[in-house]
Amino acid sequence: MAVSRRTGRVDDVPDLVSRARDGSPRAVARLISLVENDSPALREVAAALAPFGGHAQVVGLTGSPGVGKSTSTSVLVTTLREQGKRVGVLAVDPSSPFSGGALLGDRVRMQDHATDEGVFIRSMASRGQLGGLSAAVPQALRVLDAAACDVVLVETVGVGQAEVEIASLADTTLLVVAPGFGDGIQAAKAGIIEIADVFVVNKADRDGADQVVRDLRYMQSLGGRHSEAGSWRAPIVRTVAARSEGVDDVVAAIEKHRSWMDEHGELDRRRQVRAAAEIEAIALGTVRRKFGHVHGSAALDEAAARVVAGDADPYSAADELVASL
Repeated sequence: MAVSRRTGRVDDVPDLVSRARDGSPRAVARLISLVENDSPALREVAAALAPFGGHAQVVGLTGSPGVGKSTSTSVLVTTLREQGKRVGVLAVDPSSPFSGGALLGDRVRMQDHATDEGVFIRSMASRGQLGGLSAAVPQALRVLDAAACDVVLVETVGVGQAEVEIASLADTTLLVVAPGFGDGIQAAKAGIIEIADVFVVNKADRDGADQVVRDLRYMQSLGGRHSEAGSWRAPIVRTVAARSEGVDDVVAAIEKHRSWMDEHGELDRRRQVRAAAEIEAIALGTVRRKFGHVHGSAALDEAAARVVAGDADPYSAADELVASL
């Protein structure tokens, strides 16, 4: 049993995990809430989820605001459901400056899936996190993975050039661009081109779509990881998401990328890198919390005094302070 420090609510974590695996949306929602709120039960939740991971395919959608990421996500859900797949959606929104919660709330563009028991949609607040994602996303992914989702779509905030963090969390990253948004040059500046496994040129019925495709092909020709021998060359897929056009081609590109990763051992490599980053983030967070207790302490003051007096250098003093934690 675990008690929420925010609500005083008692949670039976093994029971929640069991019900989540049976498809209970309430149990899934509660587990993600425990993750988002940094509950004291978080370690228990992580331990209970661990045996059930590694099943879901994680697909990230990134791109500038207004290119149609939410609409693209919605039609992708429809297509995946037609294939009989259970789908999870994590839509990371800007934070409310007042509540800290997700500003856009229940994604109105995805309301068609609200009553589908094979779809779980959750808006998560970025809470000021750089890179377009929430710090709770890795554990939320583990919840949806354990809840027997075949595919988890992660739609990022849409902060443009800073939005490269998704590549470290997704098995396949879709970069959604559209005519008239300046994505060509802006993406090149930010290196977003490097993280894309599939380019989706949405609103392809508009003037300028051909130019966007040419820009992307030109940028691919300039080099980078996509030009290395034996590497995956990201396909460029045209869509009109508002009319569900081209979505089957996107799903086919995702599946082709998955097959390529399986063949080349890339999927295991990416997931290992993802786990390493998650472990590192947890370890650094633990150290920061411990240093919070050190800040203003007598030990820190004594170390600072020795550095000022020339009896120690900052590096050795820092080493001693870390060793004392």
